[in-house]
Amino acid sequence: MAIAKTIICVDCGGDSHLISYEPDEGFAPGDIVAYRCRDCLDRWDLEVVAEDFDD
Repeated sequence: MAIAKTIICVDCGGDSHLISYEPDEGFAPGDIVAYRCRDCLDRWDLEVVAEDFDD
């Protein structure tokens, strides 16, 4: 299952893109992933939860 490739930056409202490499077995709840905002360059390290997975 895939997680979101982009999220909205909380600081500036820009697009933050996934910069973590997906493990061979895929992401799982409890994994930590990183996103980087293309506008303000902030980095977001987030824990993956079950609700993050696309259907």
